[in-house]
Amino acid sequence: MLMEIKNLDIGYGKRVVVHELSMTIEEKETVAIIGHNGAGKTTTLKGIFGLIQPFKGEILYNGANIVGRAPVNNIQEGITFLPQDRFIFPELNVSENLYLGAYTAKEDVQISLEIIYRLFPVLKERSWQRSSTLSGGQRRMLGIGMTLITRPRLLILDEPSLGLAPVLVKSLFKSLVQIREELGTSVILVEQNVKQAMEIAHRVYVMKMGRKILEETGANLLERENWWDLF
Repeated sequence: MLMEIKNLDIGYGKRVVVHELSMTIEEKETVAIIGHNGAGKTTTLKGIFGLIQPFKGEILYNGANIVGRAPVNNIQEGITFLPQDRFIFPELNVSENLYLGAYTAKEDVQISLEIIYRLFPVLKERSWQRSSTLSGGQRRMLGIGMTLITRPRLLILDEPSLGLAPVLVKSLFKSLVQIREELGTSVILVEQNVKQAMEIAHRVYVMKMGRKILEETGANLLERENWWDLF
């Protein structure tokens, strides 16, 4: 098991937003978290990555409790996070952004670049283009590339398909499968595109009002006639 989350309470100030959350992430597994707006999905991701410190509970990564550890230390230990907003440096070109993402890299950066360019060929084609001139989909690919260049063991993504055209969404999710299969990277994914998330996820956690209400395989959830009762 790569990560085990036990009885986690997370929130802001003195307000608890996520209650008694427990979940697991296996090696080379994709886990999706779905739920209505305000269900606590993004708060959960921030708590796991260390941007918010939980009020109680444990996050065991490689058997060690990482609650209280700074995000920079989590990155060094193989956990990366891509938030909803476009996390790139717009005044720099594509190549410069990727090299900035490699500042904690332990592996050969050139090999990592070749892997990213294979996953996202458009980034190689536009490697000297200023990032601010990229399309929304290309910027999203660049953001994912920046998180992958250190070859993390766990990639955390918050709404990666947000604002993308349908054809780009399909391409993005195909790349996420490749990332898992070629790099052996586990993925935690928060996604409003429920069907796409279920299609690539081994397991899905459903959240409602800050609590986990269901854990099921993606394949089993796809067989349901509808998912509206989950929201």
